[in-house]
Amino acid sequence: MNTKTLAIIIVFVALAAAIDAFVPKIPFPVPLYSYLYYNLWEIPIVVIFMLYGLKTAVPVAVLNAFILVIIFPGSLISGPFYNLIAVLSMLIGVFAAYKIATYKCPKEKLIPFLKKHQLGLGISMTTLGVTTRVIITTMSNYYLIAQTPPIGFGFSHVATIAFLPFSALFNATQALFTIPVALVTSIAVISALKIN
Repeated sequence: MNTKTLAIIIVFVALAAAIDAFVPKIPFPVPLYSYLYYNLWEIPIVVIFMLYGLKTAVPVAVLNAFILVIIFPGSLISGPFYNLIAVLSMLIGVFAAYKIATYKCPKEKLIPFLKKHQLGLGISMTTLGVTTRVIITTMSNYYLIAQTPPIGFGFSHVATIAFLPFSALFNATQALFTIPVALVTSIAVISALKIN
């Protein structure tokens, strides 16, 4: 890892940590499940992914999860790792949409291509990001929340099944605002800084 990449990771971890520290003062709990919180700290993680790729975004997401354990673990100490699963699963969908959209685009024409197709790309990234996040978090929640604390809530099988639709709705709506905001921010940064 070169010095520039390390510096970028440090800046984005600091940004996410600043949001981590601010959000607990104004939590956005989900009705019925007060231990689920809408958050803003995922936005810088998706922005860095869009600007620099997985190799930079994954360390930021992992470090952010550890910072959340200290600053705002939520109802479970393992809660930030649930969020890490959600973020990484969302990035899989965003990455897949980007790769499919730019598959035949030459590198030298990439920035004009992205600017020209930003609406379609935004829709496809959001759609696939929501889809992968909902599928993967639903599968992981099915297994994890039935575990005893500190891993899960010790839900019965019936309670776990009842929770999954609400969890899916929460994860879908979190991704529905995170991805478009991150995409608009990334395009603005790319334009301003002439990032390739």
